[in-house]
Amino acid sequence: MNLAAIARELGFARAAVIPVEPPRRHALYTSWLAAGHAGEMTYLASPEHVMARGDLTALLGEARSLIVVALAYDRTDPIPPDQLLRGRIARYARGDDYHLVMRDKLVALADRLATELGRPVASRPCVDSAPVLEREWAERGGLGFVAKNTMLIAPGLGSYVVLGELLVDVELTPTRDEPATTRCGSCRSCLDACPTGAFVDAFVLDARRCISYLTIEHQGPIPVELRAQIGTWVVGCDVCQEVCPFNAGKGSATPPALTPRTLEHALPDLAGLARKGANQLRQFVKRTAMRRIAQPTLLRNVAIALGNTHSAAAIPALVDLLGHASPLVRGHAAWALGQLGATRELDRALATETDEAVRAELTSARTQAQPAAPETAR
Repeated sequence: MNLAAIARELGFARAAVIPVEPPRRHALYTSWLAAGHAGEMTYLASPEHVMARGDLTALLGEARSLIVVALAYDRTDPIPPDQLLRGRIARYARGDDYHLVMRDKLVALADRLATELGRPVASRPCVDSAPVLEREWAERGGLGFVAKNTMLIAPGLGSYVVLGELLVDVELTPTRDEPATTRCGSCRSCLDACPTGAFVDAFVLDARRCISYLTIEHQGPIPVELRAQIGTWVVGCDVCQEVCPFNAGKGSATPPALTPRTLEHALPDLAGLARKGANQLRQFVKRTAMRRIAQPTLLRNVAIALGNTHSAAAIPALVDLLGHASPLVRGHAAWALGQLGATRELDRALATETDEAVRAELTSARTQAQPAAPETAR
């Protein structure tokens, strides 16, 4: 049975097999948690998550082998045909939700394995929401190596891949048992390029400063000192991948499900996104990885991005966000207007705002207002 060939037929870029045994980096995981680097992702420290990451049989008692797969996604950026103020969405989130795509393909892989063996196969598909140390297993299986930015780099594919796992009750021949050697050398492009300085050191990420964490996992106000560094990222961030030499070039062919749905799902019109109603926002994120982000959180991010355009053309949309029902959105719209020097708009909002947290944002923005933004869009 050629497992790699079957995986390719199903659209996976790579596949590897690892025996079910204890991981070698579990202590690194628990020490990362102990350092507080997980931020508000407290579920990562729950007993069931910690235990399962140290014992694959906690997920499937009969497990004998672990199949790890890599699914490539589109790494290109479209060129917008206009001069609208556009934000950025991380490449993995621009197409169909990879959780759904990956799970369907893993189920199909389990079915093919059962057909090849001529018997039922007990299996457990795992996407990144499952408690699995997936990058260790991918590296152990020979798919690639863990880079200084903590992402897996698959030579020939780069890091623009999502990983999935399939636990099965079948003894399969391992593809490799020794970790790949990191090939980063003295390069530290990813560490130096991070806008918010999220890397404590090589191989150590403090999620609390990571733009991906801040725009997706963090639900409350984003620390003021980090807002300007977020730039126009609305969902996630690709900076540490964009500067990586292993991501140069076009990469491999991408399954259609993991290409951007539209230009707006890659480089959204920020003003248009700010003005979408609840139903329109639901349609925008439907069956994408963005669907797990609460609408106020998404609009909070849009407000920051609009402020970071440094264009007066963003002011009308931000004024609209000042009327949003969520204090979280209004507070970040106030900060953004301060970045654009929109003092009149801030004064008007202060005259009617009753929420104390939003008033504090308005007052701070008014006090620290930057010089008025240019009248033309960038």
